[in-house]
Amino acid sequence: MPRQKNRGQQYFFPTYQAPTRTRRWKMASYIRLSKEDLQKIKKGLDCSNSVKNQRDILNYFYETHAEEFESIREYVDDGHTGTDTDREHFQEMLSDIMSGKINCVVVKDLSRLARNYSDAGSLIDNLFVQMGVRFISLAENVDSYLDPDSVSDIKVPITNVMNDNYCFQTSKKIRQVFDYKRRSGQYIGAFAPFGYLKDPADKHHLIIDTDAAEIIQLVYKMLLEGTSKNGISMYLNEHGIPSPSAYRRIKGLPVASTVNDNPMWSARMIHEILTNEIYTGDLVQGRHRVKSYKVHQIEAVPEEDWVRVPNTHEAIIDRATFEKVQGLMKRDTRTSPKGRQVHIFSGFLRCPDCGKALTRSVSGSHVYYACSTYKNRSRTACTMHSIKHNRLEAAVLFAIQQQVHLAVSYAEIIQAINAAPVKKCQSKRLDDLIAAKERELAKITRYKQGLYQDWKDGEITRDDYHYMKADYESQATQLDIVLKNLTVERAELANGVDKEHPALVAFMRYQNIDRLTRDILVELVDHIKVYENGNISIRFKFADEFRKILEYIELNTDAPAKVV
Repeated sequence: MPRQKNRGQQYFFPTYQAPTRTRRWKMASYIRLSKEDLQKIKKGLDCSNSVKNQRDILNYFYETHAEEFESIREYVDDGHTGTDTDREHFQEMLSDIMSGKINCVVVKDLSRLARNYSDAGSLIDNLFVQMGVRFISLAENVDSYLDPDSVSDIKVPITNVMNDNYCFQTSKKIRQVFDYKRRSGQYIGAFAPFGYLKDPADKHHLIIDTDAAEIIQLVYKMLLEGTSKNGISMYLNEHGIPSPSAYRRIKGLPVASTVNDNPMWSARMIHEILTNEIYTGDLVQGRHRVKSYKVHQIEAVPEEDWVRVPNTHEAIIDRATFEKVQGLMKRDTRTSPKGRQVHIFSGFLRCPDCGKALTRSVSGSHVYYACSTYKNRSRTACTMHSIKHNRLEAAVLFAIQQQVHLAVSYAEIIQAINAAPVKKCQSKRLDDLIAAKERELAKITRYKQGLYQDWKDGEITRDDYHYMKADYESQATQLDIVLKNLTVERAELANGVDKEHPALVAFMRYQNIDRLTRDILVELVDHIKVYENGNISIRFKFADEFRKILEYIELNTDAPAKVV
C-alpha cells in the first residue's frame, strides 16, 4: 500500500509507559534549532525540527502526562549549534537545575540536547545523575526515572556519536565550500568592507561605494602628507565625517549587532583602513578561523596561510600608494606636540654607528637632531651625531634636486640609445658573476656528495657528517637564491630599459621641486644617515634600479655615466 502523506499536524510519539510510582516533577521543556536546520526549513526540505514542531510534541507529552508534573518551563535556543553548550537558554536551564527549580528535562531527541558526544555524555551520565534530574528523550524512548537502563543502553552513546559525527561532516563540508569560494576569488564576508558594496547581481563580488571610497582616499592622502593616525581620526571627527559603522547606518546598510550606536573615528580604525589590502583590488580572506567544530573560539591564522586572490574587484587605492603607506607605517615616527602632524624627518634619520634613530630636540628657536642612544641611554655608548634642522633640510633638498637632474639625463640618454639601430644588452659583469656562482655551487655539491663516503670510511664522525651536510645544504640554498636573482637581472637587462622606467618617472615628477615635504621624502628616500662630522648620506629608493639603468647606459655609450 502506498505511504499516505501526513495531513494537518500529526506527530509520531514513541511508546511511553505510565509511571508506577507517584511523584510530581518540575519539568523543563528544552528546544533547540540550529542554523542548518533553519536553512532546511526555509528551503522546504525538512520541518521536523522546527521550533513549532518541537514545542507541539513536548506540550502534547506534558498534557498527556500532566498528573506527573507540577509545572513546566520552556527553554528555547533558536539558531544555535548543538556542539557548543554556551547557549543562553541552555545555560539558564542548567542554572535552574542547580538551584532546584528544575528536576526533569524533556527533549524531542538526543540531538536537541547536544551534538557534542562528550558534552552529552557528561550531562546525561554525570550532572543529571548527581542532581537527581530525570531525563527524557522522546524519540529514543529514554527515561532515566522509569527505565534507568534506557540511559545506559548502547543506543544512547551510539546516537550521541552519530550526532557528533554529523556535525563534524557538516563542518567539514562547509569549510570545503568556503575554501573553494575564497580560492576562486569570491567574497564570502557577511558584510562588504567599508568602501565597497556587494554587487546586486553577484553577492560574492564587490563594487565601489563612491562616497565611502572618497573617505578612504582622504585617509591615505593625509597620512602621506604627514598627518598621524590619531590626527586623521581627530580631523574626521571634527569635520563630521561618519565612521564606518555610522556611515552604514546612515546609508541603511547592514551593521554588526556588536557595534556601538554612535561610534567615533579612532586611530585603530585608521590603522585598519591603511593596512587592508582589499583596497588595492585584491581579496585577502581566511585571516581568522574557528578552532574546531566543537570549540567555537576564533583564532588568528598565520599570514602565510591567508588566501590571496589578486585583481578580483576595482581598486580604491593604487598598489604603489598602498606599498608606500606600508613602508611608512613601519617607521618609528613621532607626532608634533599638537598630536596631529608627523615631523618631516620622523622615521628617516639613523645613526651610522649604533644604528638607532635620531631624536628631534628644540633649543630656543633652533631645532636639531641627535643620536637617541647618546641622548637617552649613555653618552659613552655612542657620540652625538648632531645636525641642525635647517642644514639637514637644505642638504636633503639639494640631493633630491641632483637626483632628479640625473634621472632626466638618464632618460634622455636612454631615448637616444633606444633610437639607435643596435643596442648592447649583454653584461660581462653579470655573465662573470653567474659563472663564478655556478662554479661555487658545483664545488659545494661535490663536497656534499663526498661526505657520506668519508663517514663510511671512518674519516669523520656521524655528528660531523650531519653538521657538515647541513652547512653545505645551507650554502647551496643561498647560492641558488643569488643565482636566481642574477639570472633575473640579466634577463631584465636583455629586455632593455625604457625612458618611462618607474625609477626614472618617480624622480622626474619633481623636476621643479623647490621645497622639501614629507610626501616627497616618503616617495623618494629610504633613510638618511647623519655622521659625527655633520655629513649625511642618503639612501634613495630605486637605488638598485638606478644601478641597472647605469649599467645599461655604460654598455651602450663610450664614456661611463655619472651617478650621484
